[in-house]
Amino acid sequence: MEYNTNRGLLLMREYGRHIQSMVNYLLTVEDRQVRLKNAEAIVDLMAFFNPHLKLAEDYKHMLWDHLHVMSDFKLDVDAPYPVPDRETYKSRPKPLAYPKRKPKYNHLGKNLELVIGKAMAETDPEKKSGFAHAIAHYMKLAYSTWHKELIHDDAIRQELNNITKGDLEFTNTPFVRHRAIPYHDEDAYPPAKRKFKPNNRNRNGGSNNNRNVQPGNGGGGNRNAGPPAPGNRNPPKFGKKRY
Repeated sequence: MEYNTNRGLLLMREYGRHIQSMVNYLLTVEDRQVRLKNAEAIVDLMAFFNPHLKLAEDYKHMLWDHLHVMSDFKLDVDAPYPVPDRETYKSRPKPLAYPKRKPKYNHLGKNLELVIGKAMAETDPEKKSGFAHAIAHYMKLAYSTWHKELIHDDAIRQELNNITKGDLEFTNTPFVRHRAIPYHDEDAYPPAKRKFKPNNRNRNGGSNNNRNVQPGNGGGGNRNAGPPAPGNRNPPKFGKKRY
């Protein structure tokens, strides 16, 4: 029995050992034309076993690059695409620097500070007023996201004045709104209406099963039934139920 630990190293595990064995055999083919046809067949087989790769842009170029990687860049064929460089292909990108911006107001975020800076630099009074209303609306929305109770516009106005030192002001207009009732699934899906179930009692207050009550047995819903006999405390006997 041959174990995987005794086999060769898989350069690209997502294609499996069978494709890797085909690529290893491809390196032993001496005829250049036959080697090219076999390489094209292997590329088609790689695309067949991995259909999700066809969603990528120019996936054929990517498959040929993977074929060269699996051959350890030793495959010599007239490929439709240039052979990738070993150093360029295996080079790692430089790590991105993490932004170390600490917002001055954590509950509002850094983006709002940038918007406030642009609003304070605006010279047009009408646009500046629109900036103030949009900023106040966002502040109220951010407060409603993290708190269940309502917040008054005066509190938003006071906080905005403290941040901008009185440079931005907004009036109590419909631009600043608040949802008084929290959003639930019932708002999107109204409750289903209950079907009407008719009552089994007739108009006279008695049961529909009292039609066969004999006179004198105390049938409440039968007009022809007489009053109960004096001293008879037994419950009235009804007829057989009809199903």
